Amino acid sequence: MVEPGERGATRIADRVVAKIAARAAREALRVGAVGAVGAVGAVGAVGGAGAAGAADVGLADGLADGLTDAAVARPNAVAVVRGGVARIRVAVELGYPSDIGAHCGAVRRRVIERVGELTGMEVPEVVVTVERLHVPRWERPEQKVRRGRDRVR
Repeated sequence: MVEPGERGATRIADRVVAKIAARAAREALRVGAVGAVGAVGAVGAVGGAGAAGAADVGLADGLADGLTDAAVARPNAVAVVRGGVARIRVAVELGYPSDIGAHCGAVRRRVIERVGELTGMEVPEVVVTVERLHVPRWERPEQKVRRGRDRVR
């Protein structure tokens, strides 16, 4: 008789691994934003639709307090899982100026850590791509938005 712990198999879908990776990348950039200038940090679209069988996941929630939806792109990650090994691609958007290498390293480490913890999979490769750098908008206090009647005189 087969032991209960040895019956069946557990399969974790590519989409689930991609969602974990997107959240982990967002967490890494949020932590980095505390001490860094301009760390907007969001995961953006990865070029192309991804490999066959890959999952492309987007998360709509904001990233850090005080950032508008326009300043934060929708997080995205792509994962391909084969035999207990996950290969992940993540694209990020960072604030300008920022330490790009440090942010990418933090994302890579966090994604490997979280995917390994939550799925038990090996993650030999995390490709991090910086898709965009956001330049902060500075508003001048003397400029007022003119509306309706105030514009027409």
